[in-house]
Amino acid sequence: MANSASGDSVVDRVVRVIEAFPEGATSLQLTELADRAGLPLSSAHRLVRQLSEHRLLDLGAGGTVRLGLRLWELVNRNSPTLALRQAAMPFMEDIQQVLNQNVNLAVLDGWEALFVERLSRRGSVANRARIAGRMPVHISSAGLALMSHQPRELQAEYLEQFEDPSGKVTADVVRHFLAEAGQQGYAQLAGVVDPDTWGIAVPVMNGKRRTVAALGVVVPLAEMRLQALVPALQTAARGIGRQLGE
Repeated sequence: MANSASGDSVVDRVVRVIEAFPEGATSLQLTELADRAGLPLSSAHRLVRQLSEHRLLDLGAGGTVRLGLRLWELVNRNSPTLALRQAAMPFMEDIQQVLNQNVNLAVLDGWEALFVERLSRRGSVANRARIAGRMPVHISSAGLALMSHQPRELQAEYLEQFEDPSGKVTADVVRHFLAEAGQQGYAQLAGVVDPDTWGIAVPVMNGKRRTVAALGVVVPLAEMRLQALVPALQTAARGIGRQLGE
């Protein structure tokens, strides 16, 4: 693959163009896109034009660029999380019917929880998790549930490199959270992301007892009912695991 004068490949530049779209943005002006991707305007325009020919981007009048429907189609048709989401959805809907609150499904990607599905209703508490959004492991009950059931070598690697940008949480504190979640079989965090909410999550294991996801809820802090919530989540997680098989 041909390189630019700066040494980055065409693939590198294509990825930077697609990643330049911030969460929630449906369109960008070409000049802003070039700036966010760190590319000369002429290079960005050439790449956008080529990608639009394949319907991966849409180049509109006045230099407006949008993510193309074909990109969404390809990602969703071949997504590695598709089977997981399909298996989880009936169980997530059941939990939401009972709680009338937020229900999340996340997977571990690096040192972050990546949220692949979310259900919420009008009137439910604030939930910062968004589909295709990420949260650091240590501020997410889903992240802690996921990491606490990973091999010890991976946990050790995570803790070795751990650094909280705010400086409020140490690796020893996270180590305690992980040990507690591993022992209890669920993770909980109160008022970390939002002061009025409580997050609870449990691991989802496949037929080989490998943790592949975390199923969680976000509920009002004042309505915390661990004795009712945890068994319901664990039952749903086992059901999802049976649907996934190996």
